Amino acid sequence: MPRKAGRGPKETRRALLDAAGTVIRTRGISASLDDIAKAAGVSKGGLLYHFPAKDALVRTLAQDILDTFRAEVHAALDPADTAPGALTRAYVRASLDTSYDEVAVRENIALIAQLISIPEIAELARADAERWDRDLHADGLPDHVVTLVVAAADGASTAPLWGVGIEVAAARKLEQQLLDLTWEH
Repeated sequence: MPRKAGRGPKETRRALLDAAGTVIRTRGISASLDDIAKAAGVSKGGLLYHFPAKDALVRTLAQDILDTFRAEVHAALDPADTAPGALTRAYVRASLDTSYDEVAVRENIALIAQLISIPEIAELARADAERWDRDLHADGLPDHVVTLVVAAADGASTAPLWGVGIEVAAARKLEQQLLDLTWEH
């Protein structure tokens, strides 16, 4: 299958990652490279040009998910907020962002569940979680505040997995309560 006209290498790579996410989420980690290439609209050779093996594609997909969340947190940083806890507050804002469709959140969680079953990806996620733990605990807040606020934000952000997402008004209220905790130390 020829490359889609007008799509450069960066766009093709993005299309492959998006297709891999969709196919793995729906068919499982055993999904074939042929299925992923077809979903992306490229040949298997085109896929292998960008990702020489399935494990490279899967590792890049997992890293992309982790990097995307980190970028969302950094985008949620308030430049005017120079007080201790600024990163933790950004983490809360990014975690409780209600602009996402609940179905998309469930799909992302389902994809992560598929990926985390691979030991190399589980290790990648563990290392990322340790980095978050270090970064957030170095944010200037007492450890118990960081632990409580992050656990609540993480729990609320995964609520759609159970089919009962938190309503926007409730999410905004929880977000404000968690943000308030970061100021009350």
